[in-house]
Amino acid sequence: MSTIGTGYDLSASQFSPDGRVFQIDYASKAVEKSGTVIGIRGKDCVILAVEKIITSKLYEPDAAGRIFIVEKNIGMAVAGLVADGNYVADIARQEAANYRQQFEQVIPLKHLCDRVSAYVHAYTLYSAVRPFGLSIILASWDENDGPQLYKIEPSGSYFGYFACASGKAKQAAKTEMEKSRFVDWNTEDLVKRAGEIIYRVHGEDKDKDFRFEMGIVGRDTQGGFLINPKALTEVAIKAGVNANQEDDSGDEAH
Repeated sequence: MSTIGTGYDLSASQFSPDGRVFQIDYASKAVEKSGTVIGIRGKDCVILAVEKIITSKLYEPDAAGRIFIVEKNIGMAVAGLVADGNYVADIARQEAANYRQQFEQVIPLKHLCDRVSAYVHAYTLYSAVRPFGLSIILASWDENDGPQLYKIEPSGSYFGYFACASGKAKQAAKTEMEKSRFVDWNTEDLVKRAGEIIYRVHGEDKDKDFRFEMGIVGRDTQGGFLINPKALTEVAIKAGVNANQEDDSGDEAH
């Protein structure tokens, strides 16, 4: 039964006769139009990598960033609407600060995901608001729990992952990631692989310029989440460029 255009998509608080909430479907479409974002969990670290599409050459290099620091050991990357991402990042920081003030310790990532996902879900329940056009990937590392990686969907549901992807090349990125078992990988190998995946999936949309960005947290960063650390970012970009050149050489050979 098709219910598109029959009034069931006007409110996030209304189900269609076939059990769908169209506003959530539309929010997911906003995510699919975004540049690709991936998260990879290794032995002692987690990498978040972003294909930031450059829509204007007049932007400063760090404009419209999609990676955020939430807590000293927690980072967040978003696919979808950047303004929504900025807002939810502030909510996540407030939740982390409230937990720190109340319990005098850093919030566990599972608890943060519970709180942020509940907030995202609340925006799918009322007709006065719209769902966030966001897919949120959260990463952390600490001595007790090790590396952790979660993704929150526009519906508010969330899951833990070994590796995950969102954005327009989500499926291609997942195909690349399924070729490897990352849980035993060290930091440098993981950084290189993140660069290769982002550059390869962008190869399907070569007419648009992009900027590679990454965040990392793990033992090698002393448990702190870092955005675009110079040495590791250069390693990732070099690996990505080399992977693209190998792919192009293989195509020419055929």
